[in-house]
Amino acid sequence: MRCYVVGGAVRDRLLGLPVQDRDWVVVGATPEEMLARGFRPVGKDFPVFLHPRTNEEYALARTERKSGHGYTGFVVHAAPNVTLEDDLLRRDLTINAIAADEDGTLIDPYGGQADLAARVFRHVSPAFAEDPVRILRVARFAARFGDFTVAPETLALMRAMVADGEVDHLVPERVWQELARGLMEDVPSRMLRVLRDCGALARILPEVDRLFGVPQPVEHHPEVDTGEHVLLVLDHAAKTQQPLPVRWACLMHDLGKGDTPADILPHHYGHEAKSATRARTVSERLRAPVECRDLAVIFAREHGILHQVDKLRPETMVKVLETVDALRRPERFALLLEAAACDYHGRPGREAPYVRAERWRAALAAIQGVDAGAIARACDDKAQIPQRVHAARVTAVRALGGRSAADAGRDAN
Repeated sequence: MRCYVVGGAVRDRLLGLPVQDRDWVVVGATPEEMLARGFRPVGKDFPVFLHPRTNEEYALARTERKSGHGYTGFVVHAAPNVTLEDDLLRRDLTINAIAADEDGTLIDPYGGQADLAARVFRHVSPAFAEDPVRILRVARFAARFGDFTVAPETLALMRAMVADGEVDHLVPERVWQELARGLMEDVPSRMLRVLRDCGALARILPEVDRLFGVPQPVEHHPEVDTGEHVLLVLDHAAKTQQPLPVRWACLMHDLGKGDTPADILPHHYGHEAKSATRARTVSERLRAPVECRDLAVIFAREHGILHQVDKLRPETMVKVLETVDALRRPERFALLLEAAACDYHGRPGREAPYVRAERWRAALAAIQGVDAGAIARACDDKAQIPQRVHAARVTAVRALGGRSAADAGRDAN
């Protein structure tokens, strides 16, 4: 029985990155031997155990044989005669098929170290094509390792997998899991670009894929292309370390522009309502968490008016704050403003601070200062309470006055 560290822990150590978790492969053992040594079984589809002291995962060396569509259609064979090389051969990329024994000696039968040095994602064997999740993983790795490229032969294989319909068999939960992890990487736009390059984006997120090539008014969007704008917005969200709901909202916010009739381009009148509908549809299809879905829908619907705060009457500002439930959900409203700032900066030349957010925060603070209880107690006609509270909020926002001309100019479209 021999144990080897495999996969990401070896890869990251060789790249000089922090190692978060270590996974082990065990060669020459049976499940009964693992149990006798105090390991706790956790694997359902194949033998995986937790170490009795470290709780690290130890999997028996195994091979896999394709038996159906998707990423679950496999027959797994784990036995003492399965070699380390057999186990590494079933892995996705050469950089993830390097092992280290217990004294640190590297075992690299498929050229992973060379591909690390060349900064290349290359599949280990044709068996890569048997698991469509690997397309999502390569795209996610592209978002994490910004200076790596996909080997031409691997990209060709990914395209063939898409053409063969393998991606269509992915379940929503697994797609969301991989997308969410990729969105939280340093350069999430690279994940979308890889998915688009191999054709998978059109199958997984067709609403996003169709934004590329859709023009916008150059005076507001020097980048012109809607798809490119969305990627810039998303990368700014990563640059400012936004949480997942904000990043998902950034990806979803302009989906309605894909529905704009060709005869009115590059303008997109009323795209916000269409974007909100599509953001909800996509979020529900992929079974995104509620907080991601709700923020995406609200931001898609309201981002246009949030940017227009300098032109809004106090009555309209209060209505917006009430519509987005800012009083009861101030933490979500704060995320909404972060998404708006990312949208503002998601175009070339937008380096100045997004000062419109300060005006919205001041307005919220003003209406939070209105004592609705006191107004209710002083009101003889209880049916008038909502109107009087609303009027008091409008008065509070009006008292804030306008911003300086310098502020307005700095934040102008």
